Parts: sequence; structure tokens; C-alpha cells
Amino acid sequence: MSALTTAAKTNTIAAAAATARPRVSPVQGARQALTLAWRTIVQIRHNPWELGDYSFQPILFVLLFTYMFGGAIAGDTGDYLKFALPGLIVMNMFFVTIYVGTGLNTDLTKGVFDRLRSLPIARWAPLAGRIGADLVKHAWSIFLLLVVGFILGFRVDTSVWGVLGMVALLLVFALAFSWVSVLVGVLAKDPEHVQLFGFTALFPIVFVSNVFVPAETVPGWLKPVVDVNPVSILADASRGLLTGGAVAEPATWSLVWAVGIVAVFAPLSVWALKRKV
Repeated sequence: MSALTTAAKTNTIAAAAATARPRVSPVQGARQALTLAWRTIVQIRHNPWELGDYSFQPILFVLLFTYMFGGAIAGDTGDYLKFALPGLIVMNMFFVTIYVGTGLNTDLTKGVFDRLRSLPIARWAPLAGRIGADLVKHAWSIFLLLVVGFILGFRVDTSVWGVLGMVALLLVFALAFSWVSVLVGVLAKDPEHVQLFGFTALFPIVFVSNVFVPAETVPGWLKPVVDVNPVSILADASRGLLTGGAVAEPATWSLVWAVGIVAVFAPLSVWALKRKV
């Protein structure tokens, strides 16, 4: 009888606490998400090496592929850089997205989310703050690769609006694909497993694309796979926006892929996060 009484009191206290918890408006939630995003970004000031994965790795990829394979694939490193740089920027966006899941998993395993739950903030604010902060890092990585490409001889053949359109398209897709990384970050038991699974899953997707070579040069049975690969479609849209060519169709299909990814992985990520915290 006493056990039932204790359980009833516990339920009553929990219900009272839930009732007493103030409701958070969408505007307040957005402000809280921005605050948490700034928390993540300002950490770079104390630990600049956090930007290393967003800086050194993409630069190395550009240098290695341009000067090691450019002459063999395109006959000239300059011509290959013009073809490959937009695709390398896309490839880097996919790989960098893994760090969204890594950072989220770190917050979960270190108890940061448990502490945030005790505060009167929106339940979605920590997740939105993490994704928002990583979008800023994405923008930095894109800017850095464009600068490196310009130093190596890459030139934009369209306009500043084409560059801004490419950046906007990549950030929209990065926002969508972040939900895949969020799901992995919630399900993995530690940050190392997030990176292991993320890179293992992304390597075949990225390399079976037209990032490094034109789709026309792959075997006939593989070309349909390359053509429907979202990495290839996004790379085509980026090339069109930077160096000219078709833009409307690949950009539209990129947005379709982005909507589909969000529709599938956002609900799964939120469901998994609620079960874990």
C-alpha cells in the first residue's frame, strides 16, 4: 500500500513540475537556439584546432586531386581544377556534416543534454543550435575552398550571384543531410563510432559519383547509378552555378533530394533523441 502511495506521490510531483514548467514560445525557442549555436561557435576561440577538420582536410583534397590526378584525367591541371573544384566542395560538405553527429554525441555522452533539460528552454533548441553552428562552419569551409581554388587558378565564369546561389544551395542541402548525421549521433555509443560509421557509409556514395571524373567515363552499367546519385546531381548544379551549364534541373532535383532526406530522417532523429534523453 505504501509503495502505491509513494508512486502516486511521485506521479503527482512530476505532473505538477510539468504543469509549472513555463511554455516556451517559438520566438523564445529561436533565441535559445541562437544562444546555443553561439556557445558552440565561440568554443573555437578557445580551441582553434576545431576548425582543422573544416580547413586542412579539404585543402589537402584539392591539392592532391588537382596535382596528382589532374594531368592524367583532364590532360591539364587547370582544366581539371575547373571541373573538379565544385565537386570537391560538394564532397567536403558531405564529409563535414559528419561532425554534426559527432558534436551531438559528445553532448549526449557528457551529460550536456541532461543539464539542458533541467532549464526552461525549448526541447528542440539544443538540436537546432548544434545544426545552426555547424552551418556556419560549412560556410567557412566553402569560402576557404573557393579562395584556395582562386589561388590555384580557378575562375568563376558566371557571376557573384552564381557563387551566392551555389553557397545557398549547399547550405540548404547540408541542413537537410545533417539529419542523417543527427540520427547516427543519437544512436552511436560514442563519437568514434559516429565517425567510423559516417565515413564508411559516405565513401562509396561520394566516390560513385561525378565528383572526380565525368559520368561518361564510367562503365555503362554504373552510369545510371552515378546519374541518380545526389552527390552527382548537387555537383552538376554547383558546376552550373560557378562555371556555366545546366542549373535548373540539377538544382531542382537537389532540393527534391533534400526534402526527401528531411522527411525521412528528421522524424526518426527526433524520435530517437526523445527515447535517449
